[in-house]
Amino acid sequence: MELADILAEDSVLTCTGVTDKRQLFEILAQKAAERTSLSEGEIVDALMAREELGSTGLGNGIAIPHGKLKGLDGVIAVFARLDEPIEFDSVDDQPVDLVMLLLAPVGAGADHLKALSRVARMLRTESVVDVLRSDADTARMRDVLTAPAETNCAA
Repeated sequence: MELADILAEDSVLTCTGVTDKRQLFEILAQKAAERTSLSEGEIVDALMAREELGSTGLGNGIAIPHGKLKGLDGVIAVFARLDEPIEFDSVDDQPVDLVMLLLAPVGAGADHLKALSRVARMLRTESVVDVLRSDADTARMRDVLTAPAETNCAA
């Protein structure tokens, strides 16, 4: 699964003034609601419920909040870069400034897992993270996020 298929051009955000996880989820949910038939409240509730199971903060300032919701046609993504990191209960206890929201339909196990895996792998790439943190151009950030996955095959 390529991120270009699930991350719309207008779904890369730079956010200022975000102070906590719930406020961030409300901003992400607003953008996701524009692309779906779901309400912002449904999306926020699903994200908060998932966070209660354990933080989706991966470490190194990165989080991938995600959830499964009825009424979605496919996996969608929304990316946000925060101007100031926020507390996220991450595994390394560090605040978060790069966030990729993933929403999937209930029953989309394989697609959901492929998207999570792809995003996690990409956001572990130092050069990608450096660009996302240093470039304020959302179009450029989307280009970096949606670049085709490289395949490393030995002959």
